[in-house]
Amino acid sequence: MIMKIGIIVHSHTGNTYSVAERLKERLMVTGHSLALERVSAFNDEQAKAGSIRLKEVPEISGYDALVFAAPVQGFSLSSVMKAYLTQVPTLKNKKVACFVTEFFPYPWMGGNRAILQMKSLCESKGAEICGTGVINWSSSQRNSMIAQLIERLSSSF
Repeated sequence: MIMKIGIIVHSHTGNTYSVAERLKERLMVTGHSLALERVSAFNDEQAKAGSIRLKEVPEISGYDALVFAAPVQGFSLSSVMKAYLTQVPTLKNKKVACFVTEFFPYPWMGGNRAILQMKSLCESKGAEICGTGVINWSSSQRNSMIAQLIERLSSSF
């Protein structure tokens, strides 16, 4: 079934966005309709999601499925993505995949926690989680991790 898929990305350095672009290219080959959108904040450096003022807020109601992507910040999901997902009214009846990127070489250094936070926020809005992943940017296996993530998530839709 051909789906309209939105990839919603918060990317501070461009690493997360680069992985999202590769995922978009892969999903387009399968015939899906894709949009890659950014979520950003006026005060991106704030530590707490409650104090974030969002600047770019993608509308998601028109998508059949979504991929949320963000960096790990302070061993947690980025505060901008937390703020965005908190204000999303519903993800009911939507397939959702999530991934995070982190500088550290091992997922237990914040990536696993960030994915659990993202997954929990999405599930609280009624999402059906169909895949998750962590990319460890300083790992010598980074390129392999990205390829595996793209393959795994693209087969989820």
